[in-house]
Amino acid sequence: MLNVQNLTFSYQKTPILKGVSFEAKLGENLAIIGESGSGKSTLLKVLYGEYDLNEGQIFWKENEILGPKYNLVVGYDFMKYVAQEFDLMPFISVEENIGKFLSNFYPEGKKERTAELLKVVELEDFANTKVKTLSGGQKQRVALARALAKEPEIILLDEPFSHIDNFKKQSLRRSLFKYLKEKNITCIVASHDKEDVLGFADNIIVLDQKKIVAHNTTETLFKNPKSPLISSFFGEFNLIDGQIVYAHQLKVVEKSNLKATVIESYFQGHYYLIEADLNGEKVFFEHEHSLKNGIEVYLSITMSG
Repeated sequence: MLNVQNLTFSYQKTPILKGVSFEAKLGENLAIIGESGSGKSTLLKVLYGEYDLNEGQIFWKENEILGPKYNLVVGYDFMKYVAQEFDLMPFISVEENIGKFLSNFYPEGKKERTAELLKVVELEDFANTKVKTLSGGQKQRVALARALAKEPEIILLDEPFSHIDNFKKQSLRRSLFKYLKEKNITCIVASHDKEDVLGFADNIIVLDQKKIVAHNTTETLFKNPKSPLISSFFGEFNLIDGQIVYAHQLKVVEKSNLKATVIESYFQGHYYLIEADLNGEKVFFEHEHSLKNGIEVYLSITMSG
């Protein structure tokens, strides 16, 4: 398992992470969320051994992860890191990039492994295409496949789907995270996108002010967000009498003590997001159809879900 103990890191005297401690089990999918600048990407780089710690220790099983002061070459064979910038070889094919570090002593095994990973990242049709001709999203998928080629025990993913078109993202997420579970590979994923997390992450760490402010199961944090920061990650929310209420938890009823005036309706596909004024404060709720601007409605809070 991954064991992080009291990790503190500063970059050129600027504190980035302070007293960070957590564990991740074998095969666990752990998401790291937080606002831009909260230290998500830095934490992944530190876990990979790219930087030296000011304080603390990081262990994978019995191996201590050490930085460049101790390692001439950054990184470990059992761990792979996929950054937002891709370190690919542009003038060779997708297939050759993925198989670059696989042994040529077993050509059949290498071919099968490469084919398996092309399928995981849904690039079978681009096997013989030179990487330099690919889109940013396709390059990101090659980088993912190459990181998995030698079956690491743990993989660190920094915004792994950020360059990928929306119509491809969902199937790719399912394919990749299913593969990691099947192979029992621990996955630490830093993301600002709830779709990378909901349905896939076993647990979530929330970073804020250089520290971990929450660490719990995805379901627990979604159903019981303890702060606006957490609830904002999952969707539109309101603060009503000090209580965090998601937009989907506010319903229009015939009569209640919450009377709001409709400001605007936004089409969201299978529902409309309604913006309204409640005692001088903006609130958002979901409704099956649009509502006329200026009309008054009564709202009720349903905390289930």
